[in-house]
Amino acid sequence: MERPDKYAEVKEAIQEIYHQHKGRYGHRNIKKELDKRGLNHDPKTILKLMNLLGIKCQVRIKKYKSYRGNVGKVAPNVLERDFKADKPNQKWVTDVTEFSLFGQKLYLSPILDLFNSEVISYSLKFRPTFDLVGDMLKQALKVLNPEDKLVLHSDQGWHYKMAKYQKTLKAKGITQSMSRKGNCLDNAVIENFFGILKTELLYLQEFKSIDHFIEELHDYIYYYNNIRMKAKLKDLSPVEYRSQVQQAA
Repeated sequence: MERPDKYAEVKEAIQEIYHQHKGRYGHRNIKKELDKRGLNHDPKTILKLMNLLGIKCQVRIKKYKSYRGNVGKVAPNVLERDFKADKPNQKWVTDVTEFSLFGQKLYLSPILDLFNSEVISYSLKFRPTFDLVGDMLKQALKVLNPEDKLVLHSDQGWHYKMAKYQKTLKAKGITQSMSRKGNCLDNAVIENFFGILKTELLYLQEFKSIDHFIEELHDYIYYYNNIRMKAKLKDLSPVEYRSQVQQAA
């Protein structure tokens, strides 16, 4: 009973990683983080230690409908579910999702880059006005380079059919693409992002107020971009992956 615990260091590291990621990482991702620290153990050992510590992954929507009939011009489905991009600013996807908390509704409008699933820009508003999408687009355009040839894909929501939105895209030489009506699979990447966001934030934490949720949402998007690893990005975060690729070029 008095023998020193040979797993003391790794237990401490497991708890640190677990709490850093607010319970979003299971034993496989925690193992990857441990490997980066030189603490190499079998996944089954990590799972056993997590069980001993009494910790486990906590990750276990109302879909915003933005159709208003024929309010503008529908663009063709240029993307055609080809979600692979060879470089940044080649293919972006966007959509709007709704949160309902404390008797209020909050709308999130982000743009994701299909190259690395990075959130390029986003806006939050209590009403789904045109500015929800317009402000997001204005922010996103700041990262474009003159040589970029971009396709921006969305559903057929009324924001994206507005003349003002389409005129802005045309002025910047951006090709507009739209999903077929009612077909969420045509924009599956951003639908998946919304699922991750709600699972890892909305359903995982308790919030004191709508302002507290907004604060945590801003923090989560920073975490998603800069810290949260993705297997398809060689276990790097979106920003880490983009930086690594750009340095190697």
